[in-house]
Amino acid sequence: MPPRIEPVHDLADPRLEPYRNLRDRELAQRGGRFLAEGEIVVKRLLAGGGPVESILVAENKLERLAGLVPDTTVIYAGPEELVNGVIGFKFHSGIMACGVRPANPSLEALLPRDPATPATLVVCPQILNHDNLGQLIRIAAAFGADGMLLGERCCDPYWRRCVRVSMGTIFSLPIVRSEDLRRDLEELRGRWGVRLIATVTDADALPLERAERPGGNTYPPAKPGAETPGELDRVGLLLGPEDQGLDRQWVALCDDRVTIRMGRGTDSLNVAVAAAVFLHHFMANIPR
Repeated sequence: MPPRIEPVHDLADPRLEPYRNLRDRELAQRGGRFLAEGEIVVKRLLAGGGPVESILVAENKLERLAGLVPDTTVIYAGPEELVNGVIGFKFHSGIMACGVRPANPSLEALLPRDPATPATLVVCPQILNHDNLGQLIRIAAAFGADGMLLGERCCDPYWRRCVRVSMGTIFSLPIVRSEDLRRDLEELRGRWGVRLIATVTDADALPLERAERPGGNTYPPAKPGAETPGELDRVGLLLGPEDQGLDRQWVALCDDRVTIRMGRGTDSLNVAVAAAVFLHHFMANIPR
């Protein structure tokens, strides 16, 4: 059964309330909704299989979504000039969607079921800039990270700007929003064998080119009766905001401190750029 298409002729139409001037916080409070903007982002939202409440599209772009929209989602179609009147036209270009936030996954969902499979997590205790978080999500997905863990003080990954900057990769990357980051990190390390690595600018930290994954790419068999088969190839990379870096409480919790050596007096990199460098190094020999 094809999706229901309903024509719209006025931006004041009550059905279009989510697409008008509602703030992200209001959307979140009203049923846990969020907005996805632009053809690529909306298509990735639909491909992700999560619930999509509605789509707003210019009539001349309807065919671009043919065969992608489930019959549970209503499509509001209107004249191009009407849809282009929605705030943010240069980003949505006539195609938008209102999605419903997924349930927060468990920590275990971030890790492969097979303990012999290497795992890489990106941990962000306090990224406050939505552009930076969106870039981090996109970079983590691109380099094949298994998931992200966000601290209590991290900004909301489903804010409109963050979803947009992630280019819709947020819909394919498992993301856990922690209610107690210290507890979760201790559980990842103690229960799931994740080695925590602090990314820092400290001069006495281990240079990245000398850093190795724990356990290599092998997984030693468990001894009879042993609960833990050996050192797992599981890594959690902790990243801090570029203006302050990683807070010392999180550095102290980590097993290693790793840094990118820099020249010409440069003291730091944008957190997203640094994340790409770290992930390229640690994911170099991991199949994607």
